[in-house]
Amino acid sequence: MPGLGLSAGITMAMLSIVVLLPIGALLLQGAQFGLGNIWDTVNRERVWAALFLSFKLAFFAALFNLIFGVLLAWVLVRYRFPGKRLIDAAVDLPFALPTAVAGIALTALYAPNGVLGSLAAQIGWKIAYTQWGIFLALVFVGLPFVTRTVQPVVEEIETEVEEVSATLGASRFYTMRHVILPMLTPAALTGFALALARAVGEYGSVIFIAGNIPLKTEIAPLLIVIQLEEFNYDAAGAIGIAMLVISFAMLLSINLIQIFSRRRIGHV
Repeated sequence: MPGLGLSAGITMAMLSIVVLLPIGALLLQGAQFGLGNIWDTVNRERVWAALFLSFKLAFFAALFNLIFGVLLAWVLVRYRFPGKRLIDAAVDLPFALPTAVAGIALTALYAPNGVLGSLAAQIGWKIAYTQWGIFLALVFVGLPFVTRTVQPVVEEIETEVEEVSATLGASRFYTMRHVILPMLTPAALTGFALALARAVGEYGSVIFIAGNIPLKTEIAPLLIVIQLEEFNYDAAGAIGIAMLVISFAMLLSINLIQIFSRRRIGHV
C-alpha cells in the first residue's frame, strides 16, 4: 500500500510516546527500586486489601455492565419508544462528564441525606461511603464502553436471521442462545475488557463516594496518590507495577477468550 511505511512509522511513534514510554519508565523505576523492595512494599495488608477491592469491584462492575450494556444496546437498536434519542445521547454522558463531577453528583444522590440515599436508609441500606457506592461509580463510568461497542454489531444483525431461525422451528430462547449471542460475543467481550480496564484505574468518581477507609473502602489508585503526595515515588511505582501486572494478566485472559470465541464462530 502506498504510504504504508510512513503511516506505520507515525503510528508506532505515537504509540511509543503515549503508551510504551510511560510503561517503560514505570518498569525502569521498578527495576532500580529492586524486586525485593517492590515485594516488601506490596506485601502489606493495606496494599493487598486495596488491590483486592479495586479489582474485585472493577470485575463485578464490568460484569454488570456486560449484561445490561448488551441489553441496552439491543433495546436502542431494535425498539422504538418515546425518549429513545434522549436515552441514546445519555449513554455517552460518562464520556463527557469529568469524573470528579460524577463522583460529587453520585455522592449527593446516594449520601444518607441525599434523594436516593435517604430512601435506602429507611430500609437500613447504606450506599455512599461503602463498597456499594464504589460499585455504582464504576458501573456509571463503564457502561458506555459495552453499549457503544456492541451497538454497531446489533445494527448489522438483520432481522431476517431471526425469522429464518423461527421458520426452522427454533424458539426465541434457542435463537438468542445459538444464533444471536455467538455474533455478539466478540464485541461484548471487547466492551467488557474496556469497562474492566476503565474501572480498575478509576479515581475521580470513586474517592468522593468511597469514604476511603483503609482495609474497607480504600482503592489502590488512592494509595498511589497518597504515596506521591508523600514524595515516596518508589512505593507509588511499586503499587503501580502490581496493578499493571494484574491488569495485564486479566486482559490477556479476556483476549484469549475472545480468540477462542471467534475461532468457534468461524468453525460454525
